[in-house]
This record gives sequence, C-alpha cells and structure tokens, in this order.
Amino acid sequence: MQPRMQVLQGDITTLAVDVIVNAANSSLLGGGGVDGAIHRAAGPALLEACQRVRQQQGECPPGHAVITPAGNLPAKAVIHAVGPVWRGGGEHEARLLEDAYRNALQLAQANSYESIAFPAISTGVYGYPKAAAAEIAVNTVSDYLTRYNQLRQIYFVCYDDETTRLYQRLLTQQGDEPAE
Repeated sequence: MQPRMQVLQGDITTLAVDVIVNAANSSLLGGGGVDGAIHRAAGPALLEACQRVRQQQGECPPGHAVITPAGNLPAKAVIHAVGPVWRGGGEHEARLLEDAYRNALQLAQANSYESIAFPAISTGVYGYPKAAAAEIAVNTVSDYLTRYNQLRQIYFVCYDDETTRLYQRLLTQQGDEPAE
C-alpha cells in the first residue's frame, strides 16, 4: 500500500494516531502554541518524561527530535521536533526544518509506528513563513516516503484556514488527496 499524506484542520491533541509530533522548543519543557497545547492535554507525565530526556542529554537543538510516552493523549507517543527560529533564511533555517521533519520520521519508523501527525513546525512564535515551511514539510515527508514505506498514514494538522489551504494545494500537486 502506498503511504498517504493528508491535511486536517483542527486540534492535533485529539487525534488517535501512533505518534503526535510536537513543535517543541529546545528546552522540551513546554511553551506556547501547539507545544503548550500538547503539554496541557498530555498532563504532567509528558513534562516528567521531557525532564528525564533533558537530564540524559541536555537541551534538544534545532533540527533534532526526541520521543517520549504520550501521557493522557490518545496517541502512543510524542515526538518532540525542534524547528528553527526564522532569522531571514540566511542561517540554514531550511536545512534545520528539513532535519526536524526527517528526524521525527526516523524516530517514528525506528519505533515501528505507522501513523504520524505533524503540526506546522516553526510557523508560530518561531516566525517561519508558512508557505515556505509547508513546502519543506510536504517535500521532506514525500521524499522520505519514497524510500521507506513503513509509515502508512501521515497527517499535516493545521490550526488555521490559511495553513490548511497551503497544505491542501501542495498535497494536490504531490498527487495525494487532501482530507477536508
């Protein structure tokens, strides 16, 4: 079966998928936007798991990802992917964003998960231009899926209408059918 990408608009914390990706900050200790929403919905077990990761390895730099249990979320795990702060494009932001998506996919595969839900990493407080970030996300995931087929369902979960339309347009161009 060919892996499939879909776009959904809504609350990523309510999805019953194997893995939810958190657009985390380097501290892994929660923040605003989707990071804060995931931490609130998951409960204190997620923060405790993130604190353990920090004790073992320190902060998680941009482009990297770590995996934890999902706490109270309907998912089996949370992958915390740290995207770059947008600084105008001259500080390797595109490569770091690609790395964040790729590393999240590799962690999902390494843990034998088949479904994953991504938020629009780095497009909130980190200021990455939404259109450019969406293109990187879709292209990176699509490229990954051409080489590895364990992941059967990939969702791009968008918070607003503008981002949803961007992803729908990109998935249509890729030949995947966007969900409504």
